[in-house]
Amino acid sequence: MSSGVVVRAGRGLYTVQTDTGRVVPCGLRGNLKKNLTYPESGNRRHKVEQAKKRRETNPLAIGDRVEIEVDESGMTGVIEEIMPRTSALTRRSGNERERQTLVANLDLAIITFALRDPQVDPWKLDRFLVLAEDAEVNILIVLNKTELATDAEFEDAAKEYRRIGYDVVGTSARTGAGIPELRDRLKGKIAAFCGPSGVGKSSLLNALQPGLRLKTAEVGDVTHLGRHTTVSAELIPLTFGGWLADTPGLRQVEFWDLPEEDVAYCFPEMEPLMGECRFADCRHRTEPGCAILEAKQGGDIDERRYLSYLQMTAPVKPGEKPAPKYTPEANR
Repeated sequence: MSSGVVVRAGRGLYTVQTDTGRVVPCGLRGNLKKNLTYPESGNRRHKVEQAKKRRETNPLAIGDRVEIEVDESGMTGVIEEIMPRTSALTRRSGNERERQTLVANLDLAIITFALRDPQVDPWKLDRFLVLAEDAEVNILIVLNKTELATDAEFEDAAKEYRRIGYDVVGTSARTGAGIPELRDRLKGKIAAFCGPSGVGKSSLLNALQPGLRLKTAEVGDVTHLGRHTTVSAELIPLTFGGWLADTPGLRQVEFWDLPEEDVAYCFPEMEPLMGECRFADCRHRTEPGCAILEAKQGGDIDERRYLSYLQMTAPVKPGEKPAPKYTPEANR
């Protein structure tokens, strides 16, 4: 058998690149599909369980390490074994009943937004950050299209995220600004661009590795929303070392199996305060002795980030004040 990584995944058909560089279209062994188990990461919510209990849109994702048996023709193969995952970037699928794994064994999530066209939406950016924090992978925030904004606008968009410990890089696929720095961050890693449509993820990938010629598109003139140019996830080998996943743009991010009480763990400025509240079941809304509320009042937690946290948690209980509803004006 040969070892390799899944570089493209569809329903029942996968493309595997072996460790020797051979690319083989593969199916999944029927018996394996029925009895598939996933020994995953040490994430507090990930457990080993049978595939039929997982409600997964697809039993395999790009980035999965597998063992394959190539047939006598040498043209196709069968996946015989799936290796344990070290991490998995997941979300709730569109039908809300299944989990969708975007990338397996991810080292670095590159949360990518545009400074303009479309304007950066910090509320949505926060949701992508929680998605990556929940997967327990390293995070890099990329603010693209710097050629359309001033230095002051970039610093204003980046300052709060830098203050809480995130690495933020400004890039321009058009001028090449920030591309060498981004290339250095990617070397030797399995990384993924994550972000909404129209922010320039495919253009950045083309700039990082000229010659790929991935399809790109302008944002809509009326809606200012991006058009999907990546229609299926693909893991692309980088000539300078490593892999980069180009995932379809996500206009909405719905979490899978993220309880309300765990959301605060995915906010770096809140995580150290967990367990410090007066009440063990504190929901960090109006309770006396809440460490998170005290930190917000003292200026250690940003007001907008706190409101973003409230929007991601469960509906309020009777007598509590609801979180402000999202409006496009709120991100300006």
